[in-house]
Amino acid sequence: MAVRFTLDELDAAAALLRRGGVIAYPTEAVFGLGCDPHDRTAFARIFELKQRPATQGVLLIAADFAQIERYIDLAAVPPGVLAQVQASWPGPHTWIFPRSAAVPDWVAGAHAGIALRVTAHAPAAALCRAFGGALVSTSANPHGEPPARSAATVEAYFGDRLEGLLDAPLGDQQKPTVIRDAISGAIIRS
Repeated sequence: MAVRFTLDELDAAAALLRRGGVIAYPTEAVFGLGCDPHDRTAFARIFELKQRPATQGVLLIAADFAQIERYIDLAAVPPGVLAQVQASWPGPHTWIFPRSAAVPDWVAGAHAGIALRVTAHAPAAALCRAFGGALVSTSANPHGEPPARSAATVEAYFGDRLEGLLDAPLGDQQKPTVIRDAISGAIIRS
């Protein structure tokens, strides 16, 4: 079984992430799988767990704008657009931006942009703060199965193949966040 962490053990959970571990953690609606986005080996483990092709890419979740700013090609984003997005954060809003050179290719998959969210969900934000940066966020489920909405479901899906699990409540959203293109406003996932 994965090591279960409580909200009082965030430093230990963050240390696991820094050592290349993969952890499941609660988000606004479902449990997510996360790792250090710059650790290619940990990232590959997420896709082994999910049995999903890595070309699909993932989003990054953060506690504040400073944790994700470096991933955005700010020169390609009109100031008004950036202000509009920032006004929606922290919150359950995921936006796709033109990506900067700081985004590892494996994180974006086959996509030209990078999906980012500054979360208002306290446990997820606290994990990002303890880690000291943005984390990969992709639903905790094998490809084709429903996203996990409980720690028990995460354990049923992954068992001892998962290193860690932050056992804390989900947010009050009923489904994963809407994903929009920051420049055009187009809805990519509703």
